[in-house]
Amino acid sequence: MKVILSTLNAKYIHTSLAIRLLKAYSDHAFDIDLAEYTIKDPALNIVSDLFNKKPDVVGFSCYIWNIEETLKVVEILKKVMPNVTIVLGGPEVSYDTEYWMKRATAVDCIVMGEGEEVFHRLLEELEGDRKFHFVYGIAYRKGEEIILMPSHPKSDLNQLPSPHRFPEDIPNLGKRIIYFETSRGCPFNCQFCLSSIEVGVRYYDIERVKSDILYLIEHGAKIIKFLDRTFNINRSYAMEMFQFLINNHQGCVFQFEITADIMRPEVLDFLAEHAPAGTFRFEIGVQSTNDETNELVKRRQNFTKLTRTVTTIKNSGKIDQHLDLIAGLPDENYDSFRKTFNDVFALGPEELQLGFLKMLRGTGLRMDAKKYNYTYMDHAPYEILGNDVLPFTDIVRLKRLEDVLEKYWNAHRLDNTLHYLMLHEFESPFDFFQDFGNYWESQGWQRIGHQLEDLFTRLQAFLDDRGLKEPAIVRGLMQLDYFMGHKYKPRKIWWAPAVDKERRSKLYKLMLENPSAVSGNFASLAIDEKELLKHAVVEEISFSLTHVLDGLASSQPVPHMLIVIYQQNEEERPFIFTMPMQEMLRQAHS
Repeated sequence: MKVILSTLNAKYIHTSLAIRLLKAYSDHAFDIDLAEYTIKDPALNIVSDLFNKKPDVVGFSCYIWNIEETLKVVEILKKVMPNVTIVLGGPEVSYDTEYWMKRATAVDCIVMGEGEEVFHRLLEELEGDRKFHFVYGIAYRKGEEIILMPSHPKSDLNQLPSPHRFPEDIPNLGKRIIYFETSRGCPFNCQFCLSSIEVGVRYYDIERVKSDILYLIEHGAKIIKFLDRTFNINRSYAMEMFQFLINNHQGCVFQFEITADIMRPEVLDFLAEHAPAGTFRFEIGVQSTNDETNELVKRRQNFTKLTRTVTTIKNSGKIDQHLDLIAGLPDENYDSFRKTFNDVFALGPEELQLGFLKMLRGTGLRMDAKKYNYTYMDHAPYEILGNDVLPFTDIVRLKRLEDVLEKYWNAHRLDNTLHYLMLHEFESPFDFFQDFGNYWESQGWQRIGHQLEDLFTRLQAFLDDRGLKEPAIVRGLMQLDYFMGHKYKPRKIWWAPAVDKERRSKLYKLMLENPSAVSGNFASLAIDEKELLKHAVVEEISFSLTHVLDGLASSQPVPHMLIVIYQQNEEERPFIFTMPMQEMLRQAHS
């Protein structure tokens, strides 16, 4: 019996842990291959590939991001291979399972919940007497009748074989994100999250975990993302793992989901002192700072302690933080969410993800949808369309904000400019992103693509239309960000240069004749004229860059030269120098 385990990942760079767990458990007894695709692949291409593999059984791992595309594949696959047995599993079909069996008539069975042992038993019956009523944890068809079996007991995690040791995965370990779990379950009861359904947390033996991680690192893994819902819930386990990863990372990057308000001070101090810069990345679900909202969704959160944790981590400069918000939670209206956004943005996260509430099957909030007058999409991803305090008009507004937040803040295209704008030109970060998002849509830019320079010219158009207190400072910061966004000297700029070719040549000559007058760092480069012409750009700005970047916004113009020198190694950041024009002229005169 030939078995194919498949899934449609969101992106090629992702990998599926689920189908590897299933294969690892049953590979000794059955002929099992893996086949991963993406949601962007045409359904017919996927079917053609599966058809050529000649399977007897095909199992698909299903989530909100791939269920609709998966069902298209299933429908076609059953038509061209009517005798193939099609099995679905995963969180998306583990709830409302009868609905899926009725909707997807091409599906023969559904595995509900944890699948390793259940799928193995199902394969045994498919190959044997087909007495499916002996297999707990599945739904199957008996003629026209749909049978839902009782659930299967949870697995002993330490009895599950490792899913990380397949030789065929080794060539791609360094090219894709590796997903890893050290535990299953969540200690919290947030009503919008599927993790709240499983009571308790179960752990893998820590020595086994270390062995698997070391294997992955030694075979080339570059990014390992831990799927644990709260990696730091067990302090001693987390501390031992942090220490192990620090000692053995070999350049690999590790991403964790943590709960910030329960992070102990001694853990923070340890990470601040010992974590190698850039090795760890934390994802923190804040969701809302509205206490009433958090209480309604049974979410316990101490924002004061959370702030302490995020601030301590940020000040260490060692760990990037990705903070999540959810728009549309109960009792969170537009004004309340504005406060939530500004509260969290003030923490200065490297990324701020604005998501919209999804009414996931099986969650308490979906069951209570009528209580808050929720309307939401009938099909995945079940995103809300409104509720009793947040109408669709406000959701549309927040969608505009989210669009420019992704393009500008999370992409880190204009960090210096945005910091200044939100500190000196706009009432709050929320207001900047909302106003810009509204303008972006009014110009129809959401319907067309963009290149790097378009992000600058469109921001400039918005700011010109709005008006600024210090337009020259903002323009100079945008020029700085544009230069810093390149790994090599840009071939074109989006503004009319203030320094013409002749003046630039004179300035370069002056710099070479008086390198220490520019800066000690510039003098240490020992750069010659040819290299300067090839790798340097110069622009005149009307302010002291140092003062402005330190948070000062003086309206008194102080002309400076901005000098950017790109290094021959494109992986290294360019050198940035500034010098007052008056000082430069004095040096030239002397």
